[in-house]
Amino acid sequence: MPRFERDYRKLSPELKIRVDRTLQQVELDLHYPSLHVKKMQGTDAIWESRVTRSCRSTFNVEGDRILLRTVGEHDVLKNP
Repeated sequence: MPRFERDYRKLSPELKIRVDRTLQQVELDLHYPSLHVKKMQGTDAIWESRVTRSCRSTFNVEGDRILLRTVGEHDVLKNP
């Protein structure tokens, strides 16, 4: 099972709703201001977006596809 799915299953129902909304917005407009999307330092192809103040998601962008990597509290950025 991919890591994103495992991480997602651990989230609270309320946070899952926030993640779902964030991912929908990422699909529509990757540069939407409230997402705070940025390339992660020290990586060539991993991006992060803000779900809440303490929750982040990471992903890769390949052409017009977004490949989800991780989601969870801010410490997921230590091992994206």
